[in-house]
Amino acid sequence: MIAVSKETYPWLKYYTEGVPYEINPDAYSSLIELMDTGFRLYKDRSAFANMGKELTFGKLDELSRNFAAYLENLGLRKGDRIAIQMPNLLQYPVAMFGALRAGLVIVNTNPLYTPREMQHQFKDSGVKAIVILANFAAHLEKIVANTEIKHIIITEIGDMLGFPKKLIVNAVVKYVKKMVPAYHIAGAVSFNEALSLGSGLTYTKPSVSNIDVAFIQYTGGTTGVSKGAMLTHRNLIANVEANSAWITPVMGEMEIPIFVAALPLYHVYALTVNALTGIKIGALNILITNPRDMNAFIDDLKKYRINVFTGVNTMFNGLLNNPRFGEIDFSQLKATTAGGMALQKVVAERWLAATGCPACEGYGLSETSPVLSSNLLIGENRIGTIGIPWPSTAMAILRESGEWADTGEVGEICAFGPQVMLGYFNRPDETALVIFEKDGKRWFKTGDLGYEDADGYFKIVDRKKDMILVSGFNVYPNEVEDVVSQCPGVLEVACVGIPDEKSGELVKLFIVKKDPELTEEKIRAFCKENLTAYKCPKKIEFRTELPKTNVGKILRRVLRDEEIAKLNK
Repeated sequence: MIAVSKETYPWLKYYTEGVPYEINPDAYSSLIELMDTGFRLYKDRSAFANMGKELTFGKLDELSRNFAAYLENLGLRKGDRIAIQMPNLLQYPVAMFGALRAGLVIVNTNPLYTPREMQHQFKDSGVKAIVILANFAAHLEKIVANTEIKHIIITEIGDMLGFPKKLIVNAVVKYVKKMVPAYHIAGAVSFNEALSLGSGLTYTKPSVSNIDVAFIQYTGGTTGVSKGAMLTHRNLIANVEANSAWITPVMGEMEIPIFVAALPLYHVYALTVNALTGIKIGALNILITNPRDMNAFIDDLKKYRINVFTGVNTMFNGLLNNPRFGEIDFSQLKATTAGGMALQKVVAERWLAATGCPACEGYGLSETSPVLSSNLLIGENRIGTIGIPWPSTAMAILRESGEWADTGEVGEICAFGPQVMLGYFNRPDETALVIFEKDGKRWFKTGDLGYEDADGYFKIVDRKKDMILVSGFNVYPNEVEDVVSQCPGVLEVACVGIPDEKSGELVKLFIVKKDPELTEEKIRAFCKENLTAYKCPKKIEFRTELPKTNVGKILRRVLRDEEIAKLNK
């Protein structure tokens, strides 16, 4: 716990009434106790909905217990690693809660990974079992022999939708849309078969404490190597407790909270803010399998009067620019939270005007379970900042010299709190680069550049590695992108630095048009009016789309690598 006072931490004076300065990260002995409590309290409520099917907390309790019993019967024991590789489907919470109840450590795996990326993650973490969607099983077949995986459980998209919808959906996905490449994996078991077998087996609750590792969450971190952040039960309980406290001021207006889970649950943001918080407060999470299919996305949102919407800037922007956006009922929307990337001013303003609910930008990382700070849900929403630290969390700005920076001075954002990871799995050298002791506290270096203002609000200037150096001047892509996104006719923009003999680096923009009449000249004129000369783009390229992660975060790195490859030729 941190010794808190408004004098030590200026941001505390802005806390909304009812939000505590501190939370108890030991509120539950483990995530298993959190689950057991939620299953008991909300037995008859719906916990998750997907493709027209709802799953109650009581049914989730039963199915996850069956899955846990099946995993134990395979000989898997506390601390063994299991990978889950699928998008948002009802199978995900069953597999996740079942694995946790068996005392296993979950390795969340992006379904879009290539065989090479899968092999690295599975070998690095020593995964012994995997639950995978059939659509990606052909990738697994190519590399499974190079891993320690002994138990393979395969599910299909429609497996939990009930008869006859299950058969119809699975047939359409496989034979009409041809989304399941042929594969043959000897000894693989179907997900439904595992549940059926588990229903006849005895489940023995393992002895798990909150200091045990619950997830190994892979991240690029502040360097290029993909590393596994070890998140303990306590890390995640701390973030769930803080999130529950943060949304307390708007909870009274919700009968049964309805959350939109459009970000994938394998991403730590949705994992904590949607899935785990949902168990804590008895919320219904609407699982969106493919948020890029905007028409299907809007169809799902129309079925409910949603209360909490977690997303990223590109998702909100995409919805706002869809002609069917007006069909969604936002009358009961009480909280919109944006993470993963900078929330652009124009998107925030349009979202507020269209929904009546401010989009509040927050901040966190895989290494911090993930949330560190957020803007207030009730009160002043300072667009362009990442808000103020959450309960039991401290943030500070570090100079290159290792001293704390002054108010308003740019440096590396560092954080302290019960949500900070144990370290990187099997990488003490990498852990030592980001964890340090100072003032009797264990701090984490985020790799992000930012500053703290006089009120204790924090603003990210940019990722250390994304900063562009033009003739000795620092150019921050976030700032340039925020300005250019306000130029009429711009739908999406990415700003990267590319090597230049004259200035060291130059600024290049990649733009997706909203207005076909948009020209390079108009953009240059807009930039000249709003940016100092060295921040203005030297090159502009129009594209039909920008590369993004599965969460919708624009991949500047991919664009930069393409440019460097061109130069090398």
